[in-house]
Amino acid sequence: MTSLFCSLKKNLNKFIRPFSTAQQPLTNTDMSAASCLQSEDQFLCSICLDVFTDPVSIPCGHNFCKNCITQHWDVGDQYWCPMCKEVFTTRGELHVNTLISKMVSQFRHEAEQKRSSSSEQQVVKPGEVPCDICTGTKLKALKSCLVCLVSFCETHLEPHLTASGLKRHQLMDPVKNLEDRMCRKHDKPLELFCKTDHTCVCMLCSVLDHKTHEFVPLKEEYEGKKAELDKTEAEIQQMIQKRRMKIQEIKRSVRISKEGADRETAEGVQVFTALKESVERGLNQLIQEIEDKHKTTEKQAENFIKELEQEISELRKRSSEVEQLSRSEDHLHLLQSFQSLEAAPPTKNWTHVRVHPSSYEGTVVRAVAQLEEMLSYGITKLFQAELNRVQQSEVDVTLDPDTANPELILSDDGKQAHHSDVKTNLPDNPQRFSKSVSVLGKQSFSSGRFYYEVQVKGKTGWTLGVVRESINRKENIPLSPDDGYWTICLRNGKEYKTFAGKDVFLNLKWRPEKVAVFVDYEEGLVSFYDVDAANVMHCFTDCSFTEKLYPYFGPCPNDGGKNSAPLIITRVK
Repeated sequence: MTSLFCSLKKNLNKFIRPFSTAQQPLTNTDMSAASCLQSEDQFLCSICLDVFTDPVSIPCGHNFCKNCITQHWDVGDQYWCPMCKEVFTTRGELHVNTLISKMVSQFRHEAEQKRSSSSEQQVVKPGEVPCDICTGTKLKALKSCLVCLVSFCETHLEPHLTASGLKRHQLMDPVKNLEDRMCRKHDKPLELFCKTDHTCVCMLCSVLDHKTHEFVPLKEEYEGKKAELDKTEAEIQQMIQKRRMKIQEIKRSVRISKEGADRETAEGVQVFTALKESVERGLNQLIQEIEDKHKTTEKQAENFIKELEQEISELRKRSSEVEQLSRSEDHLHLLQSFQSLEAAPPTKNWTHVRVHPSSYEGTVVRAVAQLEEMLSYGITKLFQAELNRVQQSEVDVTLDPDTANPELILSDDGKQAHHSDVKTNLPDNPQRFSKSVSVLGKQSFSSGRFYYEVQVKGKTGWTLGVVRESINRKENIPLSPDDGYWTICLRNGKEYKTFAGKDVFLNLKWRPEKVAVFVDYEEGLVSFYDVDAANVMHCFTDCSFTEKLYPYFGPCPNDGGKNSAPLIITRVK
């Protein structure tokens, strides 16, 4: 009986709620009532568990598919009912129950109409798992049974939800290829996980091929792996969140950069527009001055020419009178007329009269000098504005005594440092400079901008700037960016220079008394300013900062008292 049931179940690949009540002969009234039933309970064969096909009644009154009961009796040595277990002495001839057959046909028709009128969203769509039981239009499967290896829609799933024997079956979300969940070797469900081979196995595998291995139920391994996946998912989500935050940070940096670029562009346009207007005004003034000089010369020449032409006119008139009298042959008339001849008009002695061309030499030079003075003033104002802007990033820096060379003397407030010929007995910790007469600030910076000012008045030698945390503090090494130093210095009281593989001398117009250091970590910029002159002394650009940066102070040896003045960290005025 059991082997026959399993064989039928596998061959049909279908599973419906088993028939649970005995079928009794129906009257016309019963048939009318039965036609109104909406459940499949009354039309199921308890052997194949499907709707009757060619239903027949046996002597005890129970009904079965003709083929099912025939096969059932063929494999046994007795004729008995699978439902009530009643034994019959003779097999008897089986005839199709016409009434039940008509009712089954009517039920099938009503069931098809019911399914066809169901919501369209239950009809299986591409990529979804179809119900294995549905004929005709396939509906979407709601669950798959790991025991039956069948996927069921809502209608065909009902027996697994109500029948006590089927409730024990393991249901799961619908999946395709349920055969893949069977052991290919033993044709049994994959129910265990071999932790030795890391593979899923069936019960027979555990006692045959993997008998010495360690096993756990699939559910237990599933829960463990799911916990790992949940942890991995949480880590992935955290990584995603961090990267989203990094995207926002990058976008914020781009926005800040754009705002800075727009601001600098606007300031640049304003400054250079003003300079252009100043140059144009200077040019117009130069042209006007030259034209005025030329007009003065031209006016003087016009006056001289007018006066000369007036004299020429008078002289021509007298010349005409003289010529006319000189042609007279009347002696008496000539003599009498000569006495009445008008005296010659007064004339100027033009011998030394000159029109000197205006001198334009030096006009352009003077105009350019004035323009240079004006531009110098404008540039100074521009540098002053730039200095005022970077001063907004001022930080309060104090000297770190744990880094100070033993020959340095620091003030109690940590704002001053100068060299002493006396070496103090201090512990040689890793942070301390051993040979270089130097000291670092306590504060470190690994992002953003910072600015501080140092008074260098009265000193003949000093070094200022920033250094990275990992610099060599025990040896005298070149103060170059390659070694982690971005500094400028004064040597011999007159040589201002920096180090970039080789000495680079700075051409300064004034001797600075207060030097400012400004750093933009993200931009890779280190700038040095003469605070009083509001002038840029030097800039390191395109620097690559990957470590903490510390303010660096080198007072240099006191040089027999010539360089005894201290370096003093001051606040912005």
